[in-house]
Amino acid sequence: MKKLIALMLTLTMIFALASCGSKDNDAASGDTDGEKTVITMACSADFPPYEYYEGDEIVGIDVEIANAICDKLGYELEITDTNFDSIIPALVSEKFDIGMSGFTVTEDRLLEVDFSNTYTTSKQIVVVPEDSPIASVDDILSKDNTYTIAVQTGTTGDIYITGDVEDLGLSHEIAQFTKYSDAVIALTTGKADCLIVDEAVGLAFIEETKGLKALDTEYALEDYAIAFPKNSPYLDEFNEVLDQLIEDGTVQQIIDKYIK
Repeated sequence: MKKLIALMLTLTMIFALASCGSKDNDAASGDTDGEKTVITMACSADFPPYEYYEGDEIVGIDVEIANAICDKLGYELEITDTNFDSIIPALVSEKFDIGMSGFTVTEDRLLEVDFSNTYTTSKQIVVVPEDSPIASVDDILSKDNTYTIAVQTGTTGDIYITGDVEDLGLSHEIAQFTKYSDAVIALTTGKADCLIVDEAVGLAFIEETKGLKALDTEYALEDYAIAFPKNSPYLDEFNEVLDQLIEDGTVQQIIDKYIK
């Protein structure tokens, strides 16, 4: 009888260990009890070609890269459109798992969130009306000129020009807008003299808006990365897969699809 009881206990332990192993494997693949882990992503969907609407669907470079990473990890991606300047605070409060909206890594942002490896580089450009007297970035950095400069609140364009105005003693007025589309309207209606914006986004606005052009000189160069709450459990695995997708050419194929 004692031998029978011991055998039954041994079998019970074996089955229990096998069951735990199965659950661990499911969790590692993003599948718990048959349901995929949902990764919540915040973006500002007025930033073509990185994120924008086609009908009711949010599409773009950041969306496709995020989906490619989640597919590799066995996760489901859920995207929320929100104001750009609210994304970092939302990540700090862990309302979202990631933020992708053309985020540049800056020292101030690193105090609040963590960033993935860089997935693309970009530059800030200056968009002006075609008949604008502004001929170069030097005109903007000159104390002899005073302009109303449109930016999206919280973007690096906003940060850079605000810093230059303070550091160089410039007299420009910084017109902050929640949405880039509103900044473009201000530019086309004469309420702003220029717009500082990411190059790809600025060129997209120029293509669809008559009477605008970009200056030949860039305003700043920068790297884009995915933002995470501090100590996120997803950062390391996202970085690993992101590096794979960069190495195998997937990320570049996605970028080339949107930026010719």
